Amino acid sequence: MEKKMTKKDYFEMIKGIVEESDVENKNELNYFLDAQIESINNKAEKAKERAAAKKAEGDELRETVKSVLTNDFQTAEEITAQINDEEVSKAKVIARLTQLVKLGEAVKESTKTEDNKSKMTYKLAK
Repeated sequence: MEKKMTKKDYFEMIKGIVEESDVENKNELNYFLDAQIESINNKAEKAKERAAAKKAEGDELRETVKSVLTNDFQTAEEITAQINDEEVSKAKVIARLTQLVKLGEAVKESTKTEDNKSKMTYKLAK
């Protein structure tokens, strides 16, 4: 499969064409193209930093979810209620619980409720 051309690739291609040709204002064009490429590189670097910060924040929530877990099985709703933060949704808690299960730090089990529905419950791994 062919690699998709990015904006940066196009600017670098144009820069190569400008270098090889006898264009008026070659210096100005090179300056412009270099500035555009640098801007794209800076944006990519900032995006990586934001992603790393977001990942670290997720780890904090995972630790919070882990701290709420006990040796008794609890539903995701019960765990979310114990966290008591309006920014934290049940979906976010379930995502962190899934991570904890994959890491082997938590155990999940399907249990039946009084109305005969299945619910997933979680507890600390021994």
